Amino acid sequence: VCLRHLNQGWMRALFNSSPSYLVVKRVIDVLVVLLTLPLTLPLCAVIALAIKLDSPGPVLFLQQRVGQKGNPFWLVKFRSMRHEPESTEARFTAPDDERITRVGRWLRRYRLDELPQLWNVLRGEMSLIGPRPEQVAFARQFEKEIPFYSWRYSVKPGITGWAQVQQGYASSTDETMIKLEYDLYYVKHLSIWLDLLIVARTLTTILFGRGAR
Repeated sequence: VCLRHLNQGWMRALFNSSPSYLVVKRVIDVLVVLLTLPLTLPLCAVIALAIKLDSPGPVLFLQQRVGQKGNPFWLVKFRSMRHEPESTEARFTAPDDERITRVGRWLRRYRLDELPQLWNVLRGEMSLIGPRPEQVAFARQFEKEIPFYSWRYSVKPGITGWAQVQQGYASSTDETMIKLEYDLYYVKHLSIWLDLLIVARTLTTILFGRGAR
């Protein structure tokens, strides 16, 4: 969805998510998480042990992100960087970021650091598929700098999404504008078929480890 061609009237006409599909989507989210627990729980235990043996610090990393309707929530991930309790400044992850641990680099390559977000899905703060939730400081900045940025809050944020499989990681305002165009496309065309396409492309991305930071 090209930002240059949008205005408030068009946005209201174009972006009307189906309430019935949102209910179905929520049911699917919960069922998928519960049915995959026999696989994900042992895997999480192995990952937690590897993180603990690799570097000092907690196994999990919590960070405030912006969710549906612009409400902040605590996103949980496996810690993939050095533990720096005094660091509070929001920062993008750079290519070959020196903060990333040995185990963390492997986890990020195959997106395994995102597994604990299944808890966020069960809590109803996230969906399996949707726009990726941004750090609060960056989100508030983008709301001021990028037109219609807040429209991505129309649906729950996701562990993976259309922007993620199409563009990957964004580390600047310009890249975030491009990413937003994909997020708004997802909001506009929300459907089970688009979700299935995103799942297929996500699996391909994980298998080949593309776009990780």
